[in-house]
Amino acid sequence: MVTVPERDCDALRDLLIAEGVETVVEVGLAYGSSALAIGEALVAVDARRPLHVIIDPMQATEWSNVGWQLLRSAGLDRIARLLLQPSSMALPHLIGERLTADAAFVDGSHRFHEVFVDLYFLRKIVRPGGLIVLDDHWWPSVRTAAHYFETNMGWRVVPGALDAGTIDLETGRPRLRGFRLPNPPFEPSFEAFQPF
Repeated sequence: MVTVPERDCDALRDLLIAEGVETVVEVGLAYGSSALAIGEALVAVDARRPLHVIIDPMQATEWSNVGWQLLRSAGLDRIARLLLQPSSMALPHLIGERLTADAAFVDGSHRFHEVFVDLYFLRKIVRPGGLIVLDDHWWPSVRTAAHYFETNMGWRVVPGALDAGTIDLETGRPRLRGFRLPNPPFEPSFEAFQPF
């Protein structure tokens, strides 16, 4: 499945509204279902300067701009910015711009090393105490990358926040998983590494 199901989009939207987000970074646009949910949350919060930064290097090629056109037709392009670069290039650029986000939604590559790199950079963009939500957390590669940050960087699962989303019938695992970043942020010592 290449689009986030409606139940998960609704759960994501509701969580972002409850958090009062004003700036969200999204990795992966595809057909735009999650982007619409994020845009709806930003509009519902009635932020002074809402911003939705979306990263998808394949939007024009693989997805024929379907997701971006959907956002434009909903009028959400006025608060959205689309970066057509790999996240491993776009996220460091956002750090260089000193962008600070309240939350991030990650649904890009599902390769372990690419998910890990996304999470590494997003922890420098999302404010202390902010949220990072992962799609397809039931995939071993995605779950393992997130487990490093739980085990070593103090990320905590947001309990119950996404319970209205879908559950994989074979594993019983939820599709979405939300993490709260520590506040204040910290860097563990070299000796503090915990195997994950």
